[in-house]
Amino acid sequence: MADPGLRTLAAVFLRIGNVTFGGGDPTIAALHQELVVRRRWLSEEQYGLAFGLARITPGTNVLAFCAAAAWMIQGWMGAFTAAIAAMAPSAVVVYLVVAGNEWMSASPWVRAVMAGIAAAVPGVMMASAIQMTGSWRNFGWLRVVALTGGALFCSHWLHWPPVPVLGAAAFIGAVWPE
Repeated sequence: MADPGLRTLAAVFLRIGNVTFGGGDPTIAALHQELVVRRRWLSEEQYGLAFGLARITPGTNVLAFCAAAAWMIQGWMGAFTAAIAAMAPSAVVVYLVVAGNEWMSASPWVRAVMAGIAAAVPGVMMASAIQMTGSWRNFGWLRVVALTGGALFCSHWLHWPPVPVLGAAAFIGAVWPE
């Protein structure tokens, strides 16, 4: 295994840690492709060890994975460099968004736009539900209305989190005969 240097290591974690969409699992999978398959900086065993350690570490698993994997490549400086490269740009963006939101929330124009967006959300959700069920003709209007209405009821009035709502809708959709 060649010594990549801190600059190259930082560039890899900066790119993958900040442009991979979907959360920790896709980021860790992209890092597998880059660190194990493409660059061969880690073996499969080292990757597996870093992955396992990251899963049992409290807090952000992807950050723990970045630190563990980079530690195996470059030691403590690698771990520190990878953690900063993977999180600092995102942290700056979050800070700027929050600061911008605080600054703009005083504007009546921004409040009006946000109210318009909030009014459009139920329509977008309904359109998404119709799109995901295929069409009214394929499943029948009763099934679509019952599943969509039930999901909205469980979410809004029973305060169920999204995952149980989706799970219940998937179960009912699977057992309800067409």
